[in-house]
Amino acid sequence: MYEIFYDVFKVFFRYVGVIFILYMLGYASFLFLAVTVGSSTLYQLKRRNALKNELQQNYYVPVSIVVPAYNEEITIVSTVRSLLNLEYPLYEIIVVDDGSTDHTDQVLLDAFGLRRVARPIHHVVPCQPEEAVYESYGLKVPLTLIRKRNGGKADALNMGINASKYPYFACMDADSVLQYDSLEKIVRPVIEDGNVVAVGGAVRPCNGARIENGRVVSYRMPKKILPCMQVLEYDRSFLAARILFDRFNGSVIISGAFGLFKKSVVVAAGGYDTSSVGEDMELVVKLHVFCREHNMPYRIRYATDAICWTQAPETMKDLRKQRRRWHIGLFQTMVTHRKIMANPKYGMVSFVSYLYFLIYELFSPYIEVFGVLTMVLASAVDLLNVPFMVLFFLIYVLYSSILSLTAFFARVHTIDLKLHLSDLLKAVGMCVLEVSFLRFVLAWVRATSLIGYRRRHYTWGKIKRQKINID
Repeated sequence: MYEIFYDVFKVFFRYVGVIFILYMLGYASFLFLAVTVGSSTLYQLKRRNALKNELQQNYYVPVSIVVPAYNEEITIVSTVRSLLNLEYPLYEIIVVDDGSTDHTDQVLLDAFGLRRVARPIHHVVPCQPEEAVYESYGLKVPLTLIRKRNGGKADALNMGINASKYPYFACMDADSVLQYDSLEKIVRPVIEDGNVVAVGGAVRPCNGARIENGRVVSYRMPKKILPCMQVLEYDRSFLAARILFDRFNGSVIISGAFGLFKKSVVVAAGGYDTSSVGEDMELVVKLHVFCREHNMPYRIRYATDAICWTQAPETMKDLRKQRRRWHIGLFQTMVTHRKIMANPKYGMVSFVSYLYFLIYELFSPYIEVFGVLTMVLASAVDLLNVPFMVLFFLIYVLYSSILSLTAFFARVHTIDLKLHLSDLLKAVGMCVLEVSFLRFVLAWVRATSLIGYRRRHYTWGKIKRQKINID
């Protein structure tokens, strides 16, 4: 009986091992292609200055900046001040306080002298009702604060859309800071192509950076290990898939931390889905579906030089909350828009973007956790070629580390950040730790994120904020 079981498991392990190795090779090949294309694009963009200067002097589109906030009293004033420092001719700022239980609204009232007004808001997309509206007097640009009944981030964004008066709106997080020229850069694809309906910006952790008047005046790698590893992870993510998918109009994610949208198309599509915790991805996929079903010519772009600085979680508890919410949002979006899969009507979005996120994002934690557990079990029954697997793992770590460092240094060099030698050494060390340890820890977090999914109510989620180092 034991011999039969042993033979069956041996055959099973052989197939699992082959599938796992092919999976990792497929991911590594995609990552190599994506990082190569991404790095090349960054350097090409750095050398292209003519259009940039022309746009800064002559062309722009009016933009409403929507900032949803829930219990953000620590960071919201710094965020709004950074928005007032933007070098852009025509925009407004709308902060939506989604029923905060702290003093988010009061710190804004005190800092900017806002006054309550009797302003009706026409609800073109559904959201919870407003409770009070405040406006500024004498600031650089109009500043509006709307306090509303709690409904979640997507609901707060819908309120911002309802209150906005310009044809394009930019959404950003209340714990983030825009670089002084980010708004000019994120609207550039809209000016270049009138069919653009959405543009995503690049997001970088600001832990360790000091920002003055929208400019990074000093940059150091974060002191803590966890946010340091996330810096490398963010750069690899934003440099890789997003630039590559942008080449064939296949982008399906625009980070909620910074994105630009054409309001009329978003309203026609129904606005943000208030039942989704991944409202940023869900809206982008919805726009793909809406435009293709209505035979609209459209483009969804990625502006890699439009930079938003955001806070990376500094504790494993907060990081788990964040990644768990991201994975649930990914699951909801993939299920809601499952008709895209293998559907010729959606072109490359179906056969490349959707399949990539299905296999290498949604299913990846289960494949990786199952693969690791299988290897451990095979080793216990002496079926594992340990030297080969150790060598394979070391090659994987080295290969992934090189690609991550390529993405990191390409980003640092092309936006003219200066790093100390200690930061360079830290980046190398943290890179190895990130691909060999943090990746598998987060794989477990994501693999278990759907446990109890139907029983729980998913809202904003509380992550501890730190004051942003901004002057």
